[in-house]
Amino acid sequence: MVSSLAAGFGWGRKLVGVAHLLGGEALHLEYPTHTVFDSVTLGISDGDRIGVVGRNGDGKSSLLGLLSGKLEPNSGRVTQRNGLRVGVLDQADTLEDRMTVRQAVVGDMADHEWASDPKVRDIISGLVTDLDWDATISTLSGGQRRRVALAALLVGDWDVIILDEPTNHLDVEGISWLADHINNRWARNTGGLMVVTHDRWFLDAVCTNTWEVHDRIVEPFEGGYAAYVLQRVERDRIAAVTENKRQNMMKKELAWLRRGAPARTAKPKFRIEAANQLIADVPEVRNPIELKKMATARLGKDVVDLLDTEVSFGDKRILKPFTWRIGPGERTGILGANGAGKSTLLGLVAGTVEPTGGKIKRGQTVKLAVLDQQFRELEKIGQDRVREVLARFSTTFNVDGKDLTPSQLLERLGFSRAHLSTKVIELSGGQRRRLQLLMILMNEPNVMILDEPTNDVDTDMLAALEDLLDSWPGTLIVVSHDRYLLERVTDQQYAILDGHFRHVPGGVDDYLKLRAAQESAPLTKPNASTGSDTKADGPSGAEIRAAQKKMNTNERKVQALTKQIDQLHKKMADHDQSDYEGLGKFTAQLQDLESQVGELEERWLELSEITG
Repeated sequence: MVSSLAAGFGWGRKLVGVAHLLGGEALHLEYPTHTVFDSVTLGISDGDRIGVVGRNGDGKSSLLGLLSGKLEPNSGRVTQRNGLRVGVLDQADTLEDRMTVRQAVVGDMADHEWASDPKVRDIISGLVTDLDWDATISTLSGGQRRRVALAALLVGDWDVIILDEPTNHLDVEGISWLADHINNRWARNTGGLMVVTHDRWFLDAVCTNTWEVHDRIVEPFEGGYAAYVLQRVERDRIAAVTENKRQNMMKKELAWLRRGAPARTAKPKFRIEAANQLIADVPEVRNPIELKKMATARLGKDVVDLLDTEVSFGDKRILKPFTWRIGPGERTGILGANGAGKSTLLGLVAGTVEPTGGKIKRGQTVKLAVLDQQFRELEKIGQDRVREVLARFSTTFNVDGKDLTPSQLLERLGFSRAHLSTKVIELSGGQRRRLQLLMILMNEPNVMILDEPTNDVDTDMLAALEDLLDSWPGTLIVVSHDRYLLERVTDQQYAILDGHFRHVPGGVDDYLKLRAAQESAPLTKPNASTGSDTKADGPSGAEIRAAQKKMNTNERKVQALTKQIDQLHKKMADHDQSDYEGLGKFTAQLQDLESQVGELEERWLELSEITG
């Protein structure tokens, strides 16, 4: 049954009003092994943008299936306004292999029809501009097929759109574009959206309400993810029925939302005083100085140095010459579009990819581990039961000052005791991800690479993962399209832009600006006489030479500043880690240097538009 909180949020009143678009009354759904929903009543009204969260397996996709008509309830009924147009993106791939990308996205529309529609042009540009318009669906990868399916849905005219994990296979830019599209798709207070996603930044950027699916009910909260976190902490505190560890984890998450990302807290309309009161006794999410000191003790001063390194595959240059000195305790996020070279960069650090130029130096004490997307470690132990795997680890893992055994750590990651007897091969994707992470942590690496760690993981699991990483004293490198995760667990971000490896002092926001500047560069057209590419009505030869000269000067300045930054990092590592005042001065100098680099990088992009 729906929580009584519904009336307090004014949600129950929507079910009675004429603005009702789509809803369910007394929905009951069960399978032979368990009951998913027990008499759930809910509804979507004009203007609603609803995010659906909950643990994997609790019924999020089932709820979408019921409301979209793809699933029949055992009892109860689904109601909708007459003539309602509902568009659905579920997790099944329903595209026909023989169709072309053009046919899948715009159907039988003539080129002049869809090309004259700004909405359709924007969707194509935002999602499938890199695909061959005449390629057949059968030739596409899984991620490309998913983007085509999303584009085909968005081209349609719908009153309600239901999306199940729409951000999967989208990079940071694609997710940002989708959020803008949703926010501008309908007029104010019209249309309805219902979305299941583990991308918490997207939930905050788009949603006005959050529904939590748990324990056979659907519980409503006002606002996006940040507001949901506050209300859930209040609910748990007042009710005093949720286990203590889960409450503390969400309070820590709230503390980061309030302290670490002030821009995000302006959107959700929740009481700031209440939030401050709840986190008054919660320490900072992590102590970077203490973690760096511990990491230096475990690693020494030398981790991995990539010196004037470059990578080419045949005639294709993936990474242009760059230098990156990775220090002990650094937490770095890597940004870049799909295909930009992020996996190649990780391979260089891990030693699985050899550079075609430059050299790589590794510290003698480095013990590196990779959380990849393929579950390679688990393939060898597929027939083993989870408890048998855990028995091989005798170490403990310290979290917030407490030593946890492997089974306790797995439980903290949301693993049920009932699954300890399950064979590894029978685990779900999310469960395998948790076991994979535990095995890596128990091997006690001092350098860890996380490659898209959010795949198959729900928001509760992500919060638990971040909580564990807060106390992990090592060097961390993260590649993820999950903007929230990157901002939460890393302290600095680098990006791969047109083969260049560059620091982005302003994080994801800076990266998106740089990418937008690249995309808005003037188009080139073939020169009829020489066959070369020149800019339409472009600059003169003298202007191009002058711009090239400035670019060379610019690059020398960036190299000089980068060298100063490297030297400053070394000074900080050698400095007395208990001298907080001295370290604070170093940090201020570091921020100033990184700001100068950011300005020079933006200027470099402007000049590159002139030189072509």
